Amino acid sequence: MTAGDAPPAPAAFTRAAASMRPTEVRPEIELEDIPAPQRLAPYSAAIGASVYRDDDELAVGRLIMLFDPDGQRGWDGQFRLVAYVRADMEPEITEDPLLGPVAWSWLTESLDAHGVAYAAAGGTVTKAVSEGFGNKDGDPVTTELELRASWSPLEEDLSGHVAAWCDLMCLAAGIPPLPPDVASLPPRRREDPESFRT
Repeated sequence: MTAGDAPPAPAAFTRAAASMRPTEVRPEIELEDIPAPQRLAPYSAAIGASVYRDDDELAVGRLIMLFDPDGQRGWDGQFRLVAYVRADMEPEITEDPLLGPVAWSWLTESLDAHGVAYAAAGGTVTKAVSEGFGNKDGDPVTTELELRASWSPLEEDLSGHVAAWCDLMCLAAGIPPLPPDVASLPPRRREDPESFRT
């Protein structure tokens, strides 16, 4: 190692980051490596995803893995996953007062369905309405659901957590879970060499 070189990343982080690159994903999902935030933890990695039906993008999201060998307050361990999902919704759906609890259950039920161990889950569900004014006065009113969540995985293998996040995105996009006997496909992925850092 030469002067100025960063020390190698801890093996636990390297293994966890590698497990975020699934070999199979749902056919509606396109994954990409994205830059990870630099200041939230000593080590981080991130992936982004879009959900498509035909050529229509129905939902977008990102999943960030944070790693601190010393842990952080509220983490219950060395790892923390931070998820974001945004999906277009019909106005009548966003008016349902149960949308928040239902959207949150999409996350917890997806995590449980993939049999992953986690702790300290928390988050928010936001319903947003966008109206155009001025030269955008003729634009249609749009409504969106945004879910922000974080939880602490209790294992280094994050593949089940990634799969649960992908299921969450599809549910937000109005696409039901795949039946158990239907295979996923190799991921369509756009590579970003800067997405994983040490």
